[in-house]
Amino acid sequence: MENKKGILYGLGVGPGDPELITLKAARVLNRVDIVFAAASTKNSYSLAISIAKPHIPDLTPIRMLRFPMTRDKKETQKAWKDHALTIIKELEQGYNVAFITLGDPMTYSTYGYILKTIQTLAPHRPVISIPGISSYQASAACLNTPLVEGEESLLITSGARGGERFRQLSVKPETVVFLKAYRNVKDITSALDDANRLENSVGVTNCGLPDQEIIRNIRELDNRPPEYWTIIIARQKKENGTYEV
Repeated sequence: MENKKGILYGLGVGPGDPELITLKAARVLNRVDIVFAAASTKNSYSLAISIAKPHIPDLTPIRMLRFPMTRDKKETQKAWKDHALTIIKELEQGYNVAFITLGDPMTYSTYGYILKTIQTLAPHRPVISIPGISSYQASAACLNTPLVEGEESLLITSGARGGERFRQLSVKPETVVFLKAYRNVKDITSALDDANRLENSVGVTNCGLPDQEIIRNIRELDNRPPEYWTIIIARQKKENGTYEV
């Protein structure tokens, strides 16, 4: 296998519903030699693996790469490098490997950090990234609500640190989507209230999963335990007062 070039496939497996994985991703999973997935250092569960499992042959090794849930940059950068080297080692032996991630691999994904590290350490190694359906797209679909129309603008932002980034915008887009809106949801609702967007906002938790929930009054989220799979979609009212989500 020395002369064979192993290929890294970065796969998005969708937001949760196993039927939302793409045909291309399913086909690649069926033929790669090894499947990698991210997991927390606190547990070994991977929703991405549970979604992809029907498309992974029984004999294909599945290897969990554990990442620390911390804001310590040195610790996270060490994890990115260590795991990138683990993947590179398999590629150098000629194995084709997949790194799977929820949603889309290029949107707030651990894969993005692994990809950049591998491109730095082994720029000669071929990489193919395959897009996936993101959670905000699936949430808009379950709400039957267009995200943008005509010349409107859409902002996708992280809610992990609240609504401060949204507050800083001098001109706010017609639609804003907060991903990872869980620990600081109170600050997000406060920012939306200040911008007169609260009544045109809706929360979706566990999109695509059996316990999916739509929260029309997002103030309810203020007093609930944090739910990691929480998205908030906020629309601007049209001049005629319509545009509810």
